[in-house]
Amino acid sequence: MWRITLLLFLLLFSSCKAEERVAGVPCSVIRVFDGDTFECRLKSGEDVKVRLVGVDTPESSPNPKARRDVERSGRSMEEIIQMGRLAKSFTESILKPGVKVYLEFDVQKTDKYGRWLAYVWLSDGRMLNEILIREGYAQVYTIPPNVKYQERFLYVQRKAREEGRGLWGR
Repeated sequence: MWRITLLLFLLLFSSCKAEERVAGVPCSVIRVFDGDTFECRLKSGEDVKVRLVGVDTPESSPNPKARRDVERSGRSMEEIIQMGRLAKSFTESILKPGVKVYLEFDVQKTDKYGRWLAYVWLSDGRMLNEILIREGYAQVYTIPPNVKYQERFLYVQRKAREEGRGLWGR
């Protein structure tokens, strides 16, 4: 009897669309600003700027943060800008206008600039923050108390470094 119950449960669960299994605040992508920041529209019609929590992508234009990245990394400004543009293009390839994503929050919901800090789940169940790290377009950047996926991100980053992906290319 328990086998039949388990089988029915598995069939029911597997027949649900992946989108139905993703939890979080749904929103539709409007546009991407850079590799780790985008704008989306909530069901209420409100537009919000979202910063991917736990990750950092290179800058795509010269600015003070890009200069800090140059000093910290030893790479040239041109390399930093090029990697930033690649990260933005990669994010744009996933977050096309109208795509529905789901926002999961950690301890803090916003940053000092008023952007929503979120783990961004795609309708297929993958997390964009993690994808960016895995593919080498971002590095782990956790600021306590928002550390929910820190260990998971660090593991994925180690693998990306070992494989020489993106930022870690030799």
